[in-house]
Formats: sequence, structure tokens, C-alpha cells
Amino acid sequence: MGLMNIMLFHSAYGLRPSVHAAADRLRAAGHEVRVPDIFAGHTFETVEEGLAFQQETGKEELLKRAVLAAAPYSDSGLVYAGFSFGASVAQTLALGDAKARGLLMFHGTSDIAESASVNELPVQLHVADPDPYETHDWLNSWYLQMRRTGADVEIYRYPGAGHLFTDAELPDFDQASAELAWKVAIGFLATL
Repeated sequence: MGLMNIMLFHSAYGLRPSVHAAADRLRAAGHEVRVPDIFAGHTFETVEEGLAFQQETGKEELLKRAVLAAAPYSDSGLVYAGFSFGASVAQTLALGDAKARGLLMFHGTSDIAESASVNELPVQLHVADPDPYETHDWLNSWYLQMRRTGADVEIYRYPGAGHLFTDAELPDFDQASAELAWKVAIGFLATL
């Protein structure tokens, strides 16, 4: 319990002020937070632009940047966290890091390798309901696969919220859902 070292990954929009605001919220709760810029300074106005940049750069290159950002701190036991695309990056890194302390995901998930295995890794996901990127069928399958890896998973769904509902800079923003998600997430971090 207490201070966590958190590696917080941005969404497909890049490292924008809303990500720094989220990091400040976590710091205010007493945590140490790092926000790597795996898009190397690029930010986008639309999700389509961000996805095009991801494809152009390549998943492997972006993951390599994320791993390099986390590597200097991983020995101390990181909590991996992220928004949408960043949540999928956080998931990949957490499942590959035996010292990970937790995984906090907002608005997104990722495929899970058959060989993935963790020892009761605490995982919390906050997702809109419905979410065009995270369908009910997909989330049910994802939950079962995460449980199979050995993770201890909680999913919180927010009816009527937009995909990136915690991001005050976007039309998806839903203040009531965002405040509830942050309250639950900060409570989760306090239990690690």
C-alpha cells in the first residue's frame, strides 16, 4: 500500500495536456507518475490521424519505445496504466513484466498472448458501455483470457459514456463517468 510507481501511456491522440492532467491527478493521490511520449512529439486532432500514425510507425516500434521508457524503472515494480491505445500498450508490458504491481486500463484492451502468465496481477478496466472499440463479446472473451493468465480482473462499465470519456479535451468526455472512474481507480491504486 502507499506510493506506486506508475507508467502512464497516452492514447492514439498522443501526449496531450489531458494526459498530463491525469498524471497530476495521480500525483495528487501520492503516486509517482511518468508519462512517456511514444509518439515522439506527435499529437493528433482526430483518432483517424492517430491510428494512421500508429500504422505508419508500426506496432513493434511503438512497443519498443514503451519498453525502453519503462525499463529503467521496472525493477522497482511498476503499475502500468493507459488510455485506449495506451491501455493496450500498458497491458502488453504488464503481462511481460514479472515485477509488475498492477495494471490500470482506461478505454481499451489488447490481444493476449497464449503464453501470457502472471501471478494474481491486479487489473482494473474502465470502459464505456457500449463502446464501439470494446464490444461486449470482445470484453467477455478478454476477461476470460485475462483470468486464464492468472490476473485478478475487475471491469467497470459506464453506460452512455463516449469511448474516451475521461478526456476533457474530447467530445467523448462525460464528467460524471470520469469522476466515478477516477475515484474507483485511485481506490484501486491504494490497495496495491
